Amino acid sequence: MSELMQYEKSTKFTSREKVALRYADAIMYDPNQADDALWASLRAEFTEPQLVELGYWVGFTFGGQRWLKTLAAKQGELAAAMAARKP
Repeated sequence: MSELMQYEKSTKFTSREKVALRYADAIMYDPNQADDALWASLRAEFTEPQLVELGYWVGFTFGGQRWLKTLAAKQGELAAAMAARKP
């Protein structure tokens, strides 16, 4: 996890992975980070459809996690409740 938190300095991530993580950071924390330089780096590594899919997945996942937090749901509670509803 510490490698992920410092991905820019890490040697465990490829340049493609690092730019994807910068994209995720921009989506989750600060859209102003999505400047021309970031987009140029993204387009050098990914196609437009890949960027749409990656951006959608990050936004959907992060949004879902925030929603669960607003419900004060603890880990496993939602899955347990859904499993209990199965016929």
